[in-house]
Amino acid sequence: MAPVGTFWGDARQRQTKVILSVAALNGLELQQPPFQFGVTNKSPEFLSKFPYGKIPVFEDSEGWTLMEGSTIARYLSDLGDKSVLLGSNAKEAALIDQWVHFSEQEIGFPLSDGLGLIYGYSGPFIPEALTKHVERLFRALRHLESYLAMRPSGYLVSDSLTLADLVLVGVISTAACVLIGAAERAELLHVFAHYSKVTADEKIKEYWGTQDFTEIAVSEPKKL
Repeated sequence: MAPVGTFWGDARQRQTKVILSVAALNGLELQQPPFQFGVTNKSPEFLSKFPYGKIPVFEDSEGWTLMEGSTIARYLSDLGDKSVLLGSNAKEAALIDQWVHFSEQEIGFPLSDGLGLIYGYSGPFIPEALTKHVERLFRALRHLESYLAMRPSGYLVSDSLTLADLVLVGVISTAACVLIGAAERAELLHVFAHYSKVTADEKIKEYWGTQDFTEIAVSEPKKL
């Protein structure tokens, strides 16, 4: 099969892991040129295609371009059998969209805000602000834990893995490296059972792992 397009992303980036997982599950080939963050995405050639200069980004064989991780992942999901990753009916499709948005907004937003404080790229470190972001993060995680406890399949929507599951493990993988320590993970058994189930899939497990999970949740400034 010919490549469906060219993809630029950083292997450490959660959105990149989701996109590569979608491609693997759908049997899609992506061209992946060498990429160096801060160099490749600032080059004139890159900026001529993607003026905003961010990753991940995608270009198909006709020169049509797309940016934003979940958007690229959804497009690639749609190139295969839609029922595999996007649901088998309208209600499943709506629930998949619901959990994608929940993962990105209710988990991803406070996570990003917290990381910005810890690593200093969104301003000075303010302990009280970090506490608020962490409280919002764990409000979402507790809701997710209760929901998954009622899911016999272990997946968010159907009896098999969907795009929603991939987007969720993306934000969880990042959070567990910084803001969710071992003690917190012990209280989120269903969330991390879901993470283990999804990332153990033979087609995608190379993109995931637990080796960088923090033992103690970070609560002080750190250097990248």
